[in-house]
Amino acid sequence: MVLGSGSQNKHPMGKNQMTIAEKILAKASGNDTVKPREIVTAQIDVAMSHENADVVLRAFREIGIEKVWDAERIVLLFDHRIPAESEKTAATHQRIRMFVKEQGIKHFYDLNEGICHQVLPENGHSRPGDVLVGTDSHTTTHGAFGTFATGIGATEMAGVWATGELWFMVPESMRIKISGDFNKHVSAKDLILSIVGKLGAAGADYKAIEFSGETISNMSIASRMVLTNLSMEMGAKVAFVVPDKKTVDYVRSRTNQPFSTLLPDQDAEYVEDLDINVNDLESMVACPHSVDNVKPVAEVAGMRIDQALIGSCTNGRLEDLASAAEILDGKQVSPGVRLLVIPASRRVYLEAVRKGYVEVFIRSGALVLNPGCGPCLGAHQGLMAPGEVCISTTNRNFKGRMGSSEAFVFLASPATVAQSAIAGEITAPN
Repeated sequence: MVLGSGSQNKHPMGKNQMTIAEKILAKASGNDTVKPREIVTAQIDVAMSHENADVVLRAFREIGIEKVWDAERIVLLFDHRIPAESEKTAATHQRIRMFVKEQGIKHFYDLNEGICHQVLPENGHSRPGDVLVGTDSHTTTHGAFGTFATGIGATEMAGVWATGELWFMVPESMRIKISGDFNKHVSAKDLILSIVGKLGAAGADYKAIEFSGETISNMSIASRMVLTNLSMEMGAKVAFVVPDKKTVDYVRSRTNQPFSTLLPDQDAEYVEDLDINVNDLESMVACPHSVDNVKPVAEVAGMRIDQALIGSCTNGRLEDLASAAEILDGKQVSPGVRLLVIPASRRVYLEAVRKGYVEVFIRSGALVLNPGCGPCLGAHQGLMAPGEVCISTTNRNFKGRMGSSEAFVFLASPATVAQSAIAGEITAPN
């Protein structure tokens, strides 16, 4: 079955049937087939870095190569500390801008564009069948497009800049089939938190996850990205939503680059098969201080909050803002609660303005910030004081992640965060 503008990678009769991860690594390494735990050297299609490109740059200089391997396959952008909050950050931005000019990097997105994991798909850099590496742990997000996408270190990325290739151990694959219909205000965020809670922080360690099933087919692209984004929090090397027409239509509308949509073979082998029905799924929350400490919201309802955050590469897309705006419309944020709203990109921000969501947020008492990572990294916005409690749509709740190591962060869906901001305490939207 061919869904892309290229062709599906076919292997000779009699060879082992392959998963998506195996097919992509076979294609990228020039092999007919590959097997789990085999070491291969793969050609890289896209190499992404944000502000930590400055660290990559230092390592690249040490290699002694003057020009990057392909200036059109490297994507650089700023999203972590924007606008610059210190002289040190400003100098980092300056060095990277100079490197972009020096090398003729074609795809550079300055601080006005948004978060890397939103900006790349919007601009057609996340394509089925490609290998995409990024110096950010949540690069798994791009697997929502059938991309083999994974985070790597700065020194590894320096090697990619120099050679255009990187070695991988072929991961074992696990398949998660989702069926059923979500209840009102229950979403992909609640689903993936539930899965992380069941499997644990190492439940998919160095594995490739394939999400499929009728519920996935009915999901929006944005919801699929939530699943692949948070798969990293259970140790996944890569995570895929099995590509379909919805995937192809999205990618084709954003790029003229050819791509091959690779699907798992019918007889592909998986180390684990999970079947999950969402009909009875409740609103979920990850409690401090680990993402797999997951409970139904009802079990922690009533916990007083100081801050609520809607945004990040997990839940800062238009449908997330729409979900929150629906609940906040005509309501007021509880006195003493700081509600921060951060669109994932400039495009999302503009569309949220057009649809009236931003006005709803402002009238409710929320503070709408510029697109970027913001408080998710404890960089320079929305930091927490000792003893304070935040409920957030972000992807990590570790100690010190959002300011003080004595603060407490709960992770939930945009609907739950919005309802909690109105109530002044953790509350389920239902």
